[in-house]
Amino acid sequence: MASEKGKAPQADHEDDIEIEEEGEEFITADDVLAEVPDDGDQPMDDDDEAEDTLGELGEGSSSIGPNNAVQGFSEHKGSVFAVSAHPTEPLAASGGEDDLGYIWDITDGEVIVKLTGHSDSVIATAWSLDGEMIATGGMDGKVRIWRRVGKENYRIWEFLTELQGPDEVTFLRWHPKGAVLLVGSNDTTLWLFQLPSGNTMQVFAGHSGPVNCGEFTPDGKRIISACAGGTVLFWDPRSPTPLFKLSADDARFDLDGITSIGVNPSSTLAIVGGAAGGVRVISLSKGEIVSTLGGHTEGESIEAITFVDLTGSSNTGPGVAVTGGTDGKICIWDLSTMRLRTTLQHEDPITTLLTHPATKGHILVSASADKSLKSWDARTGEVLRVHEGHQGPVLAASLGLGGSVVVSAGDDGLCYVFTTEKTEDD
Repeated sequence: MASEKGKAPQADHEDDIEIEEEGEEFITADDVLAEVPDDGDQPMDDDDEAEDTLGELGEGSSSIGPNNAVQGFSEHKGSVFAVSAHPTEPLAASGGEDDLGYIWDITDGEVIVKLTGHSDSVIATAWSLDGEMIATGGMDGKVRIWRRVGKENYRIWEFLTELQGPDEVTFLRWHPKGAVLLVGSNDTTLWLFQLPSGNTMQVFAGHSGPVNCGEFTPDGKRIISACAGGTVLFWDPRSPTPLFKLSADDARFDLDGITSIGVNPSSTLAIVGGAAGGVRVISLSKGEIVSTLGGHTEGESIEAITFVDLTGSSNTGPGVAVTGGTDGKICIWDLSTMRLRTTLQHEDPITTLLTHPATKGHILVSASADKSLKSWDARTGEVLRVHEGHQGPVLAASLGLGGSVVVSAGDDGLCYVFTTEKTEDD
């Protein structure tokens, strides 16, 4: 959701990963609890090599109804629950109901690597900051990591390790400045792993239900997590004891379970969305609720949260938050005044909200169960493009190639690639 950061240095396999800022060390080898051995899987490769650019994107797959996709991917046999565009290359990783993940080329739909080893649906995919590793998370509790082989291209990948510990995986998040992976679990725990070693760095406990969502703060110093039981916990990655806890015991924070969370670019405020349609703003320095935002329909859950940059001020100030709900509403909030700026609309529930990288941080992309995605100018509420082609709900989406394309995943078993900017045909 946040703007793309600079790349972190690549560490040697035996080196401990340290995440530092101004001399302060946030995660060290002292926190490592266990090592996970490699299970000996061999590298997987593809002999075909190509210099792929956005200019080579082909026509989308034909389907019933409008379709303005520039490319499609149809290898999955069942719903596609997750998709992630590579940070720099024309690649995407998807995961689905067929217990499989794929790395594929977004210019021609070619399979680069089939990501096997799961025994239940793959519900999360995530690239590391530098794009050298891909993680898949499944309902089987497995987190599997693959790594690029060599430096010549991105066509050959090898299985690295399987991370042990979580029950059913609920989400994956890489640290914004290093090779550290946060994993949410259905069993009320949250896990922190060091890569490429696979060491367990921390296990966070204290939630009262499945950990539905969690994020690193953009500055990389803290973690915030929230669960279906209605609890929010704020963590120092070095400690298993939370810095603060908010729960439904406080009537002001009774959201009927928490479904989404986001942190503003300056790492000072968190936005929490609930299953009953409530939105709360939390001060991360004080550990308390500072505002209630009431733009969504009561009883309709908040499914997505992001932040947009309307003025180019980037990481300063409270920021502008965007919330999307099952009511089909997209609410844009000015957190300096805690007031609603505008409301955008899809016909059916919102499933994903994305923000373009820093230079175009005012452009918002939404995905919906109404089978479409839309690119918006969040400053004016203008629809820039409607992205059509799916024959069922769009379940996930990710921006790639600097925000010039959006890659989608659908309940129809398809992935599509769309350009986000207006074209002569629009």
